[in-house]
Amino acid sequence: MIYVVGLIGLIGGFIAGQMVLYFLLRHRSQEDILNDPSIKWTYGLLNWIIAGLGAYAFIMMYREYLGP
Repeated sequence: MIYVVGLIGLIGGFIAGQMVLYFLLRHRSQEDILNDPSIKWTYGLLNWIIAGLGAYAFIMMYREYLGP
């Protein structure tokens, strides 16, 4: 069951990361985003960090409220 909760947290964190990226990159042009490698690495890594934190948060909440 904890794997399901972790997967749900990862997906939720990934969606939250996409919303953060949408906010942070709203003033950049599409060409700039596609051609600048530093944007890909920096913001791509940020998105996966937020997704990992979402999975961690969901697992900790599961352990606190429902798990052993």
